[in-house]
Amino acid sequence: MPEDAIPRHTQVFAAAGTAFLRVATTAGGMGILLFRILARFFPPRIDGGEIWKNLYKMGVKSLPIVAITALFTGAIMVVQAATIVKRYSAEGLLGWGAGFGTLREIAPLLTALMISGRVGANNTAELGTMVVTEQLDALRVLAIDPIGFLIVPRFVSIVATLFMMTLFADALALFGAAHTGKALLNVDPVTFYNGFTAGLLDFGDVANGLTKSVVFGVVIGLASCHFGLATTGGAPGVGRAVNAQVVASAAGIFVLDYVTSFILG
Repeated sequence: MPEDAIPRHTQVFAAAGTAFLRVATTAGGMGILLFRILARFFPPRIDGGEIWKNLYKMGVKSLPIVAITALFTGAIMVVQAATIVKRYSAEGLLGWGAGFGTLREIAPLLTALMISGRVGANNTAELGTMVVTEQLDALRVLAIDPIGFLIVPRFVSIVATLFMMTLFADALALFGAAHTGKALLNVDPVTFYNGFTAGLLDFGDVANGLTKSVVFGVVIGLASCHFGLATTGGAPGVGRAVNAQVVASAAGIFVLDYVTSFILG
């Protein structure tokens, strides 16, 4: 039957069904990959050298962009709060206002998006290139497990990197917020930090953001490895895989941000 002869509502339902099946296939593939990764820990079958190499490549080399993002994140939080602080002369609450949103939400979220764009996309491109050039098949021929040798170290490194980068971003964002408060509102950094530590914020607020960073790291690690391993179609396929990874990671981060915020309160 010609496509023009198919009723409009049928085409809409067909498109929706196709999209649902595509999402379900991706989620199922990521779930299977997670199971295969966890199976390598019992007993441990992980290449330690690969973990250290990836931690350097993903973590240390991400420090500059995370630092810049974090400093300006803290500054933006103060700029947004400046009007209210001036209106109600609430300089003593500036530290709490900037710290609450930064630690629980903004720092882990923006750091995850930066790591997804820099680390996740690069990981997908590397794995996709290995797949289309049959390097993973060569590893299997040599009796080397690609999951234990390549995937697990990258997955662990992405989760660890995002956790550590979130800690780093928290500290730098508060530093940027404190000195922006001094420049814009003449709030002394000591007053800022006193408002931050006066009992309005506790370790639970920090743990909330760090828990999110682990969840986001799992999403980025699974998405980047899954789309890399599923690459087909040569060089154009690598580009499509990277694009799909960035979209899937961003969507997963926002969805799970809502879920974890709802659960953790």
